Amino acid sequence: MTEYRRNFIPGGCFFFTINLADRRLRLLTEYVESLRSAFRETRQRHPFTVDAMVVLPDHLHAVWTMPEGDRDFATRWRLIKSTFSRKFAAGEAVSASRAAKRERGIWQRRYWEHTIRDEDDFVRHIDYVHINPVKQDLSHGSGIGPIRRSTAW
Repeated sequence: MTEYRRNFIPGGCFFFTINLADRRLRLLTEYVESLRSAFRETRQRHPFTVDAMVVLPDHLHAVWTMPEGDRDFATRWRLIKSTFSRKFAAGEAVSASRAAKRERGIWQRRYWEHTIRDEDDFVRHIDYVHINPVKQDLSHGSGIGPIRRSTAW
């Protein structure tokens, strides 16, 4: 089995890309209020700062800063993904390995995570969040625009 390495740095800042399992779906923008609700519920129990985020139909990008001494972004993503998934009736196609683990098939299992190294890296990733909807709009149609240090999430 592949060993995934995550750079868990207490109080760190991270860039994430999270994808739907079926990239043809538009669940994230069609049900953006359910996604916001999943974020709110998770942040109430496990606070973190959303420095920037963009929600597109089939994936999202986010820059988070973790609270001082806290490094557990994995639990937060698990809670956000599972809370959002519970809003939908089961019935999506799942692989045999997912079925054996009683997993849903809405999200890709893994996600991309990058540790922000310094202020320049932070600015580059914020810029990426802001430009990504423009790139996506040209090829996939409109998403929900960028969010910077928003309390809505």
